[in-house]
Amino acid sequence: MKAPSPLRRRRAVRPDEPVWLFDLDNTLHDASRGIFRAIDRRMGAAVAQALDLPQDQADALRLHYWQRYGATAIGLARHHGVSLRQFLATCHDFDIAPLVHAETGLAARLRGLPGRRIVLTNAPAHYARRVLNALGILQEFDGLWAIDHMMPMGLARPKPSPGLMRMVVARLGVPARRIILVEDTERNLKSARQVGMRTVWLYHPGTPFSRQRNGRDLYVDARINRLGTLLLQARAGRMPGNRDRA
Repeated sequence: MKAPSPLRRRRAVRPDEPVWLFDLDNTLHDASRGIFRAIDRRMGAAVAQALDLPQDQADALRLHYWQRYGATAIGLARHHGVSLRQFLATCHDFDIAPLVHAETGLAARLRGLPGRRIVLTNAPAHYARRVLNALGILQEFDGLWAIDHMMPMGLARPKPSPGLMRMVVARLGVPARRIILVEDTERNLKSARQVGMRTVWLYHPGTPFSRQRNGRDLYVDARINRLGTLLLQARAGRMPGNRDRA
């Protein structure tokens, strides 16, 4: 597994400071307001064209692969010989800036977090960089792990792969307990907890298969409805891991 792409000069981190892993879509920004629809249209058309399928069959197949592998592109690459990189490039090649929506003051709040900040996303790196740049927060992160970096032995292993989570811990070189994953997809949090990370579930109703309920599972340390809530609490010294709910 490749190391995360550096986004700025690495800062000195105290031994007791955390490492924050932030998901991108529906975590750092509201992808459901526009970007997901744009990706969805392009992905549906790309699957139908690549496999010469009617649109309804193409949509059913890509949903099946997303559920099984965490990314439609992996199923296409494994079972149909479709180029993963080319497929992702095609589906994410559109004007992102007009479709980006996020909470106000995000850059300043991220800047106040103690420790290192890394983006961990199943999206391709070129897309992630463009979104972060459009949000004005690219410079607030120390690194980026995208699906491009999740290919040990040439095989993609994106979230929620427990193997990926173990490699992340090994690459970061810190105890798993010091790593905090902030994420809108519960199954990704579950695999993070399995390797000892702390977990924050950012509930977003637009996330696929997100359960509309008020509780949380035992593998979730904190449940929030807004990213700003977590950032303000962390700046005040209230760190995830004490079963707080916000």
